[in-house]
Amino acid sequence: MLSYGRQTIDEADIEAVVSALRAPLLTCGPLVARFEAALATYVGAEHVSVCSSGTAALHLAYAALGIGEGDEIITTPITFSATAAAAYYVGATVRIADVDPRTGNLSIQSVEALITPKTRAIVAVHLGGLPADMAELTQLARRRRIRIIEDACHALGATYRGTKVGGGDADAVVFSFHPVKHITTGEGGAVVVRDARLKHRIDQLRQHGIERDPELMDAPPEGRWVYEVQELGWNYRLSDLSCALGLSQLAKLDQFLAARRSLAAHYRAELARVFGTAIGTQPELADRESAYHLFTVAIEFGRHGKPRDQVMYELAQLGVGTQVHYVPLLQHPLHAQRNPSERARARPGADHYYARTLSLPLYPQLSSADVSHVVESLHRVLGESR
Repeated sequence: MLSYGRQTIDEADIEAVVSALRAPLLTCGPLVARFEAALATYVGAEHVSVCSSGTAALHLAYAALGIGEGDEIITTPITFSATAAAAYYVGATVRIADVDPRTGNLSIQSVEALITPKTRAIVAVHLGGLPADMAELTQLARRRRIRIIEDACHALGATYRGTKVGGGDADAVVFSFHPVKHITTGEGGAVVVRDARLKHRIDQLRQHGIERDPELMDAPPEGRWVYEVQELGWNYRLSDLSCALGLSQLAKLDQFLAARRSLAAHYRAELARVFGTAIGTQPELADRESAYHLFTVAIEFGRHGKPRDQVMYELAQLGVGTQVHYVPLLQHPLHAQRNPSERARARPGADHYYARTLSLPLYPQLSSADVSHVVESLHRVLGESR
């Protein structure tokens, strides 16, 4: 079975983790800072804090930026639950905008219409690895004096106007290292910020709210063993074992990205050969380069006489695993209950995108022959070409 995504682990990764297992410190050791520094260098960022998951990274970013009770964030309906759920963790309300039906990324006009005096942040998701319209969204955020956060869990290695995602002007950028992402630490995440004080707060929050610097303690310490728990934090640390794997994976990231981009190009060529223009793909935009976490296609299922679930089932019978990214937030009971006032508003872009989208297999070990097999299987299931 060709799954829609899969980790790429080799002997160098295994050896790196084994070496870390033999080291004196399995957590809170030197590999954490090394991984953070390597990530910062790669994306062109000033400060990086790694943590236990992409969800933890979102929670830390929201909390460190002071988003809390009575505040609102604005984000997309086409995203994983954590983008919104992490806002609930800090007591904030989520306003759900609409998306560009071609890309699934935030529609700027729909975001602007939702800004109120309670709005504290716009959270842009780079769906499938394709960067959102960050110049316009950032300009809007600065003009309205609100924060701009990038949920870049799909976009490590993507570029926007010549700059890697994470190296731009956002107040915080969040990455994920889940196994299906571009690199993996098993589970893991990172927060990128431009302010050293903000990094200090994130690092403090990820470790129970502990402060160890005597100059920053409320009272002079009695001795070297003393630390202060200054606020409610969490155990969101990433272990040295995970960071060892992350460092090994990061060294291969450009290779992984090249493979994903090459496979995406082959998909486009094969889909055009078999289906002509009948099946859409993620747009290629001149000012940005996707990291291709996903390869999504847009299919008019009604035209082919089969519901999406039937298409997915028949593809699975042919050894092709697929997925849908994502069920819109307000179709989940949690988000519908948390945001009752959001349910009535129309989101035609999201409706259009969700009704047609399907994620095909994409990961670095996939071969060109696998891609051809996926496309031929899709042709077989849909029953017609151009």
